[in-house]
Amino acid sequence: MEEVRSGRRPFTTLDVLHLENLQRVLTANGFNVNDIGAADLHELNLAWHRLDPWPDSIAGLADLRTRYLIGPLSNANLALLADMAKRAGLPWDVIIGADVTRAYKPQPEAYTRAADILNLRPGEVMLAAAHNSDLAAARDAGLATAFIPRPTEYGPGQTRDLVATQAWDVVASDLVDLAVICKSP
Repeated sequence: MEEVRSGRRPFTTLDVLHLENLQRVLTANGFNVNDIGAADLHELNLAWHRLDPWPDSIAGLADLRTRYLIGPLSNANLALLADMAKRAGLPWDVIIGADVTRAYKPQPEAYTRAADILNLRPGEVMLAAAHNSDLAAARDAGLATAFIPRPTEYGPGQTRDLVATQAWDVVASDLVDLAVICKSP
């Protein structure tokens, strides 16, 4: 993504970047990518499209959706996010991927263009995330922020983003908790 963010490379979807990285990782681990069929490589790359949601996601999102327009603001592309939503039953109203904003987070345009797409001012949009750096960039772009810890986001040995490192607008234990907090006046 940094090649795209820096302008050294034209915008490229995350699916393409994932495939390029997959090929690098396979090669670095002794596999000859040319010996792997294109269909098999494509199917392996689509594993990102089949991610399971966090256990609290569907209930929390469904509750939030009764009062708010909800959806991801992701560096992923629409096809990946739509496949995830369909497979997992995620109740999103809208999907905003980097291929729509033409910017990868933490570029300010990723956040401000998302608000523009929804005909909202940045301050009328809240980004809920498990990444303090993502929230900092969102706040710098004018969005409200909510931190939700995901202690295994980076795997079992995670050492960062375990707690809120700044005074975000909301800190919730999970999406269900966020929905409860957001019901309060």
